[in-house]
Amino acid sequence: MKIALISEHASPLAVAGGVDSGGQNIYVAHVARQLVRCGHQVDVFTRCDRSLLPLISRFDGVRVINVPAGPAIQLPKEQLLPFMEEFARYTIEFFRREETPYDVVHANFFMSGLVGLHVKAALRTPLVTTFHALGRVRRLHQGASDGFPDARFGIEDMLVQGSDSVIAECPQDEADLVSLYRADPANIDLVPCGFDSDEFFPIDRAEARDELDWPQDRFIALQLGRMVPRKGIDNVLRGIAACNRELGEEAHLYVVGGNSDDPNEIATPEIGRLAGIARECGVEEQVTFLGRRARQRLRLFYNAADVFVTTPWYEPFGITPLEAMACARPVIGADVGGIRYSIAHRQTGLLVPPKDPAALAHALVALKRDPQLAYRMGAAGLQRAQQMFTWRGVAESLASIYARVAGVEIDEQADVDTVDARLAAGSASA
Repeated sequence: MKIALISEHASPLAVAGGVDSGGQNIYVAHVARQLVRCGHQVDVFTRCDRSLLPLISRFDGVRVINVPAGPAIQLPKEQLLPFMEEFARYTIEFFRREETPYDVVHANFFMSGLVGLHVKAALRTPLVTTFHALGRVRRLHQGASDGFPDARFGIEDMLVQGSDSVIAECPQDEADLVSLYRADPANIDLVPCGFDSDEFFPIDRAEARDELDWPQDRFIALQLGRMVPRKGIDNVLRGIAACNRELGEEAHLYVVGGNSDDPNEIATPEIGRLAGIARECGVEEQVTFLGRRARQRLRLFYNAADVFVTTPWYEPFGITPLEAMACARPVIGADVGGIRYSIAHRQTGLLVPPKDPAALAHALVALKRDPQLAYRMGAAGLQRAQQMFTWRGVAESLASIYARVAGVEIDEQADVDTVDARLAAGSASA
């Protein structure tokens, strides 16, 4: 098939970890790459946010179309809705110029979905939509700090009704679509996120700590991801404080993420706020902010930790727990959204209420005092990740949905020559 992925604010070429660069970027990049490996032709349409970007970039056999829509500068995603009409017009004309028509459009996020609705109306191309986050759920948790306009809700309503398939990433996502958007359950397909076993796999913890120059004799928790308030990193800091001071156990927390490679409070103001909380809690010496790190090195951080911790207020899915599980590390996660789905409580990790540092502290102590329990959970997490959450499996599920809505049959055996040619073209372009 010829597949168009639309991801207006989350380019697959962006470095993950910034304010608007995270799970969706990773999702689109890996889905596109795996679809190509399955023999499909894939183009990703994303907004051009830098003046020197070419119209078409390439990676691993995927074309990335940097759509001119609005100023060619980086803008918060909350400010992009006014540029979607321009994005849609350009995308429709691009489709029309192609010699081979697209079989399906897969829109990622509601603004991409708005573009997809325009494409479907103009060209009758079937539309699949993954929201990645639902506006009504976001507003429920963020209230006045939600920077998106109320128009988002109406657009999402139109997408739920106008998409040929709506992808839910976890059971909670599906339930929210039905209860908050009156989605027809028959029009919802459940497809989770994934991890890449070439990127994330177990390595010796001592070797990982040597590589990172981390102490060998400390119990270490890792927090990794976007540095925004809803991720609940302040809760992790308070949990570490409760663990160390109230429960008499010593743990050290490393925090990876931000808009720069150094823990720069100017580039990432959230670091300044969190550092202040660490000081207030008396754990300034037990918390280390590391800034952003290259994706190819992240497995070192997961493997060097005794436990991975993530306690957001809400989480549509959450890819980082999968990456930690793929490195055979136990996960303590908030009992919300997709984390409730990916973590098997008391088997691959522990679920705790969000915004409850005392519960988090008790979970940390339980794993610190019972290393064998932590080991068993890590091993079970690795098995669960490999069985349920690989990007290859995600891409194959999506391809079946694409084929169904497009009314085409796909060959389960990929055209190896075509795949190799596309991969070679992507490597040459890089």
